[in-house]
Amino acid sequence: MAISTLDLKHEIVQPPSRPLQGLKAWIGRDIVEADWLITFDTACLQEIEQITQEMQEQPLPTIVRSIDEFEIPNLRKVLAKAKATLDDGCGFVVLDRLPMDDYPTEQMIDCFWLIGQLIGLPVAQKWDGTLMYDVTDTGKKFGYGVRGSTTNVELVFHVDNAFGQRVPDYVGLLCKYPALEGGISRFCSMYTMHDRLLGHDPDLLARLYEPVLYDRQVEHIEGAPKVTSAPFFTRNGSKISSRANVSLVRKGYQVAVVEMDTRLQAALAAIEDISKDEELWYEAPIERGQLQYLNNHEIGHYRSTFKDHDDPEKKRHLYRTWHCNSGRRTYDGI
Repeated sequence: MAISTLDLKHEIVQPPSRPLQGLKAWIGRDIVEADWLITFDTACLQEIEQITQEMQEQPLPTIVRSIDEFEIPNLRKVLAKAKATLDDGCGFVVLDRLPMDDYPTEQMIDCFWLIGQLIGLPVAQKWDGTLMYDVTDTGKKFGYGVRGSTTNVELVFHVDNAFGQRVPDYVGLLCKYPALEGGISRFCSMYTMHDRLLGHDPDLLARLYEPVLYDRQVEHIEGAPKVTSAPFFTRNGSKISSRANVSLVRKGYQVAVVEMDTRLQAALAAIEDISKDEELWYEAPIERGQLQYLNNHEIGHYRSTFKDHDDPEKKRHLYRTWHCNSGRRTYDGI
């Protein structure tokens, strides 16, 4: 018997009849380092030193800290450039970098928390209200109720929280340590993937504009529906938004005990085939102290499987934040 489903109401629109194209529909060779890499200059590093000193003198818990407490004109200018890149440029950016070796890690996490507020409002990443999320291999086996971010498995192109009542507008990462081997970050334009599917089979793209089921990964109150229903793609004119996560769609139908229709099966297979084309990818490895942000509606991101250091103190560990332009800070945003 099929279980109850949380229906995320969306206006159902038709896919475009022609490719969206434009600057956001890029492929790997269109991108150069200057499009996404921003370096903290001396003035910015001085402001970071100022922030850490003020926080040391006047302690507070990280999550109650506000960026408005600090006079940081240079950092504000840099983050405005980063936000513009996310909204109107290639859709991802790396800020190079926080001085991790010069300060306690906890102070650098505080700086990451503050800087991210210039991208958007930090919001909960789990139903329990977690605002700062650890991305590291916990040793758990990837499966129902276990997020891939807590394992070392390959994470194919996806957007974060595709199954949620609210998809975060931006995702941020601070790298404490990268992996010994692997853990490669790749990005792709969901506009390009959308256009490729339109060229391959418009009917399959049309199916992804209709609701599909997603596994909620147990991020909900006890007794709530275990799956959500929402379109994989939506658009407003020439602007698209995606809930891309093929794995969680397949799991959604399994959890709901609903047979997936043949059109959707074919559409998901086509998305997987398109995403395997290396022409679409751009790699931008994240290194110690670097901050990485991406537009979570328009950019799909990937992480390869990885091998950790033998020293547990140097195992791959990133801190993650989600950000929204509006709404409440709760996980569901309502």
